[in-house]
Amino acid sequence: MAINITQIDARQDDVGPALERLRAQLSPEGNVVSERGRAKTIEVFGEPLAPEQVVAKICRDVREQGVDAVLRYTEKLDGVTLTAETLRVPAEVLQAAHAQADPGFLAAVRRTRDNILEFQRALLHQDVQLERPEGVYLQQRYRPLRRVGICVPGGVAAYPSTVLMTAVPAQAAGVAQLAIIAPPTEFGADNPDVLATCCELGVDEVYRVGGAQGIAALAYGVAGLPAVEKIVGPGNLFVALAKRRVYGQVGIDSIAGPSEVVVIADESTHPRYAAADLLAQAEHAPGASILITWCPEVLLAVLRELEEQAGRLSRSDLTIHSLEQYGALIAVRDVAEACALTDSIAPEHLLIATSHAAELAAQIRNAGAIFLGNYTPVAVGDYVAGPSHVLPTSGTARWASGLTANDFLRSSSVLHYTEAGLQAIAGDLQLLAEKEGLTAHRASVEARLNKG
Repeated sequence: MAINITQIDARQDDVGPALERLRAQLSPEGNVVSERGRAKTIEVFGEPLAPEQVVAKICRDVREQGVDAVLRYTEKLDGVTLTAETLRVPAEVLQAAHAQADPGFLAAVRRTRDNILEFQRALLHQDVQLERPEGVYLQQRYRPLRRVGICVPGGVAAYPSTVLMTAVPAQAAGVAQLAIIAPPTEFGADNPDVLATCCELGVDEVYRVGGAQGIAALAYGVAGLPAVEKIVGPGNLFVALAKRRVYGQVGIDSIAGPSEVVVIADESTHPRYAAADLLAQAEHAPGASILITWCPEVLLAVLRELEEQAGRLSRSDLTIHSLEQYGALIAVRDVAEACALTDSIAPEHLLIATSHAAELAAQIRNAGAIFLGNYTPVAVGDYVAGPSHVLPTSGTARWASGLTANDFLRSSSVLHYTEAGLQAIAGDLQLLAEKEGLTAHRASVEARLNKG
């Protein structure tokens, strides 16, 4: 089966325009919406609104009309009729899903939870106190958020892994209340494995709502679903745009685009393994899969493996379309050019399947998560290792980081000065206040020191 994936020879051509086109397509501004999605927009709104316009209207309606708007959009967009009473998944349904779950699956969930907890607790911020002379001390303290909303996708596949990779870091941080939203589909809030995972983790708030209306409900609060302080978790374009719109009302983790991977390969790379990782991201459909190598024979071998393996996948057609639309095989001159190109892409996932992979990783600054060697597939990070699989996409790894337990903490500084301590720094403080023309600031110090 031939795959018409883009091939770029960076040794001769300027790779920049092709990568910018790819990044633009896959960013939230790229408006990557299926034909079915466009048809649904016209059906629901009566006109071909842009995704940003759709999200603005849904969020405004939910804010003004509350649960009625949530239920109306759920019926129109998902084809499911709910009431305010049936929006939340009942406790007995969660418990029944857990009781009926495959014991082996639940054991895997527990082992994965333990892996995540161990890793996330190890990196938690700790309170810091700095002592200074004259009884002065300064603190930085951390406290968990009280209530967090988690978005779990459920359009074309079920994602119990997303429950684990979002809820468990929050639990590691000490968040008391978790509210999970998932669309009312067989892959979302009606999925037994998703519900069993929630129950196993002790999450008892699960709501049958997705999309922009779900994000708005979490942000603004509606009858039966109290507002949260922060929203995390992946979703489609409409979810990403809704998170961006409600930011400021609540915190968010990121504005994520479709999944992406860069695989760096050399003569030691096993072509079958590299192709498998490229396919694993492409099957998200859309998903960007990019191979970078300075070994032309490896590039050709990986292409052959892609064509050999793609036809055997359960989502073969979607995966191949994703490869052809958003994938690329890039030949570069050498290791240095491979590293520079990878840094410019700043991928969500970076697999360095080369000899001396750790040394090469040290030369690369920008990546959400880095996987080293032929036996560290991206899937170990997606499912079981411990770091969260919620990662920066669309080049945002240049400045953003993956979700961790620390994202569920907020910090406060605590300052304590004695009279002697204040006297010691009064001169500098008064001078700076004077320079800025803020005489009341200066006077607030003088009032304490000049008691006559």
